[in-house]
Amino acid sequence: MQVSQTAQRAPEGAVLLRSDAGGVATLTLNRPQARNALSEALIDALARELDAIADDRTVKAVIVTGAPGPCFSSGHDLKEITARRSDPDRGRAYFEDLLGRCSAMMQQIVRLPQPVIAAVESLATAAGCQLVASCDLAVAGEEARFCTPGVHIGLFCSTPMVALSRNLARKHAMEMLLTGETIPAADALRMGLVNRVVPAGHALDGAKRFAATIASKAAPVLAIGKRAFYEQLEMGLTDAYAHASRVMTENMLARDAEEGIGAFLEKRQPRWE
Repeated sequence: MQVSQTAQRAPEGAVLLRSDAGGVATLTLNRPQARNALSEALIDALARELDAIADDRTVKAVIVTGAPGPCFSSGHDLKEITARRSDPDRGRAYFEDLLGRCSAMMQQIVRLPQPVIAAVESLATAAGCQLVASCDLAVAGEEARFCTPGVHIGLFCSTPMVALSRNLARKHAMEMLLTGETIPAADALRMGLVNRVVPAGHALDGAKRFAATIASKAAPVLAIGKRAFYEQLEMGLTDAYAHASRVMTENMLARDAEEGIGAFLEKRQPRWE
């Protein structure tokens, strides 16, 4: 496997690892001793790497996974949060800043030109579950589990709610948020939180298969489609159709659409720009 320069430079103890191969960047949450919790450092590292990937035309798809251990990610680092309760404002400014940075990072995933795939083998809880829901696609090993358990500790999972409510049916999202119960991979598939469930230990392989399929397509077309998908979701039906029609008209005029349609009619493989 060809390893990216980012991964080669990663210092020992780095909270995020990156490796690139075949047009796919794999980002690995690397805090297994802390259940891959989304610390300040890890949130910032993800934000920086997503920024770099957004401008990297060699990357066609992204996989987000966790270092092996009991958790894909346990959500926010509660030790960091608790330490700031002694601030003069009881941590208000810190909490606002932390949640703002985390929310911005989740939105980076949605706005990234490249599709992002979560590969989950273990427990994804709270903001870790939010991270899975924020990705465009998700593959789970059959032993993976998911929950938004804030209600158990007096803290409703309000920011994870944003991603869940945009991926799951309303009653499924409310069930997870109100009960805090842990759901198995099979239920996550039924509810629409993940796309595929694969044998335990093969989530990353499944995500790589998704990524390879995506990487074979015209990257500018995928970027156009991903952006339009999320934009139209926020619109009423009439506005959504009008917006999608404008996007598709511009896409029709693009070189890749002309090449793709021509290749189909000529019964040959397209040569993407």
